Amino acid sequence: MWRGLWTLVARAARGPRSPRSCTRQGSGAPAPGSGATIFALSSGQGRCGIAVIRTSGPASGHALRSLTAPRDLPPARSACLRLLSHPRSGEPLDRALVLWFPGPQSFTGEDCVEFHVHGGPAVVSGVLQALGSVPGLRPAEAGEFTRRAFAHGKLSLTEVEGLADLIHAETEAQRRQALRQLDGELGHLCHGWAKTLTKALAHVEAYIDFGEDDNLEEGVLEQADSQVRELELALSAHLRDARRGQRLRSGAHVVVAGPPNAGKSSLVNLLSRKPVSIVSPEPGTTRDVLEIPVDLAGFPALLSDTAGLREGVGPVEQEGVRRARERLEQADLILAVLDASDLASPSSCNFLDTVVAPAGAGSPNESSRRLLLVLNKSDLLPPGGPDPSPNLPPHLLLSCLTGEGLDDLLEALRKELAEVCGDPSTGPPLLTRARHQHHLQGCLDALGHYRQTKDLALAAEALRLARGHLGRITGGGSTEEILDIIFRDFCVGK
Repeated sequence: MWRGLWTLVARAARGPRSPRSCTRQGSGAPAPGSGATIFALSSGQGRCGIAVIRTSGPASGHALRSLTAPRDLPPARSACLRLLSHPRSGEPLDRALVLWFPGPQSFTGEDCVEFHVHGGPAVVSGVLQALGSVPGLRPAEAGEFTRRAFAHGKLSLTEVEGLADLIHAETEAQRRQALRQLDGELGHLCHGWAKTLTKALAHVEAYIDFGEDDNLEEGVLEQADSQVRELELALSAHLRDARRGQRLRSGAHVVVAGPPNAGKSSLVNLLSRKPVSIVSPEPGTTRDVLEIPVDLAGFPALLSDTAGLREGVGPVEQEGVRRARERLEQADLILAVLDASDLASPSSCNFLDTVVAPAGAGSPNESSRRLLLVLNKSDLLPPGGPDPSPNLPPHLLLSCLTGEGLDDLLEALRKELAEVCGDPSTGPPLLTRARHQHHLQGCLDALGHYRQTKDLALAAEALRLARGHLGRITGGGSTEEILDIIFRDFCVGK
């Protein structure tokens, strides 16, 4: 319904306008200063108590006067109750709160208006069609409000990405990381690095121009070399984060594995809080990989339920076992599940030898697989009895039936996922996108060329190239294609 409504509004807006005013440029979003004023429903679609419709552009004030005539513009950034009427027919549409944001003190840097109307479809439809009938207004495209904010210097490109991540955040960790990026932490870090490069470049070029001048202070090149070495160390530290920021944004891959009938599917259902997997006492019930995105202790994760690992089964189940082993190789974190009442069985011993022991033997670095050993079905153990597995690696006792031990498991998952994804509450800002890593690596490579070359002109050019990579992270020198990819993730009205 809303898509059809938007098509009608777009046609109404195009009707009375001249061909020139309908022309779009390049990617489809108008260039800043093109004179177009845009409007859109900014709140979520569907019935709601209050819907927010906003405009941005030079005709925003005229649009507000047209819908609230004969009233004047309200005081800037103050909510006023006004009767909205269709500018052509004069028919009342709604009684709404309106806010006037004259540029440049607005989200986009342009004149903006917000209409806080009642959220019924008829009211929203009427107001949108009324705006479409105002000369000079047209419906906004996806992400166009934010793109105008970027074009007018209200947001850097990293802040734009932080805003997109905040809109799509589903977990506490994602929200914290998005807010830090929206607040400009990554951008400020890159600006600081760029400032260091600018200073080093100034020293090199000063030596090129005035190297034989006695007034040039000693050690100019040594200062530039020292600054470059410090920057190389900082960039290398960020590039060693092993995609933690990207995992935090898209979700860590957590694989639940174990022998048949250990309770893997029960654990997946418990963690996802819904019956994702079929649970049966018959071994081999799960024969394929079942995946579901979940919130694990505040971190995003893709949880995979896999076939029980065993040998000598039919071809269908054997294919499931092969896929399970494949997922184990791809996992960021393995939840290894064993039956606490059946640890001496051949399947349990084989799983301990082939999966648990190799993971525990690895050195604690980013390349080693992280593993949590969970002994399920603790409710079958005799109460108050000794530990059923004193010789096992560190493990957690859990009963998927009663939920006992779940809090300890969630706390252990929180600690492991903080290592896998990075803790957004502490430490330096994370790199949340592949393009961040690409440009940081390009900057580091350019600094390597700087150190290797003996020609000062080539050394200065290497510093300029390194500085250009840092500028592209925050939006300097970005191409239209890159901007299109970033802004298309926004909804219409943002």
